[in-house]
Amino acid sequence: MKLIKFKNKKKYKYSRKVLIKNLILYIYVGLHKFEKKKKQRVRFCLEISIDSNIFPNNADQKSIVNYEDVIKKIIYITNKQHHELLEDLAENIFDVIFQNKIVTKIKIKLEKLDIIKKTDSVGIEVTKKRYE
Repeated sequence: MKLIKFKNKKKYKYSRKVLIKNLILYIYVGLHKFEKKKKQRVRFCLEISIDSNIFPNNADQKSIVNYEDVIKKIIYITNKQHHELLEDLAENIFDVIFQNKIVTKIKIKLEKLDIIKKTDSVGIEVTKKRYE
């Protein structure tokens, strides 16, 4: 009996995520007239999954997702226009982050912190995955 050995067998399954937790911005968001006149606190939490075949490389910034750049892009999106729905805001954030080809999946949680009394927050959580 002959044994066959497979070469390059992977020993571990690798996954990598960029986390942004509890980014709080004052933004214009909401359907109501008072929400269009006054900014409100919104908490952003993101979990960005990276292609497991791409390994971080100090010499190649394209091998990572820079959380500082992501935050700057979120600030730009929120300052650029009023979003009537958190869902619209989430979709705009998805569009910008998915421009980075190594991003495979994004989970976004957006919460209005001061809109409903007797609650800590109200909001949405949406996950979007790139088709392979």
